[in-house]
Amino acid sequence: MHGIERIGSREVYRNNWMTLREDDIRRPDGSSGIYSIVDKPTYALVIPLDGDRLCMVEQFRYPLGERRWEFPQGTAPELADVPAPELAARELREETGLRAGSIIDLGRLDVAPGFSSQVGHAFLATDLREGEPEREHEEQDMRMAWFERAEFEAMARKGEITDSQSMAAYFLLLLHHDER
Repeated sequence: MHGIERIGSREVYRNNWMTLREDDIRRPDGSSGIYSIVDKPTYALVIPLDGDRLCMVEQFRYPLGERRWEFPQGTAPELADVPAPELAARELREETGLRAGSIIDLGRLDVAPGFSSQVGHAFLATDLREGEPEREHEEQDMRMAWFERAEFEAMARKGEITDSQSMAAYFLLLLHHDER
């Protein structure tokens, strides 16, 4: 681990969505320390794109105490390991009701590598068909809306879109479009 040796590890907390563990470590200089790590399963984030329109969802984010616009995203319950493309299609269907004819992997996102092992995959969903959302109980206050790309960018500039995963995924979308 690049000169850091794990000496021991203990689980501090676990629920259906995450585990908190503490690792005792030895640094390259021989000093010891501790890392607290939040382990969460891989997540998928989906950018639904219809022409120049982006579909986003808004929901109350309890830790912030505020509602936030973001792209549909999530993990599988009970720490399940689901292939990222399958998870992306599921999250899209659950949160928006949309079904995609095409899902393209845009790239990997590390959520918070200073304290979490969670990684995510951003996907572009096109050739969309509408349907009914299949939201989980925790998502009952969620709403969805379509935004032109210029409107999305204006909202980001004004601080109305602040979700870091959504912002990073949009950047991957821009890179994807530059490659074409």
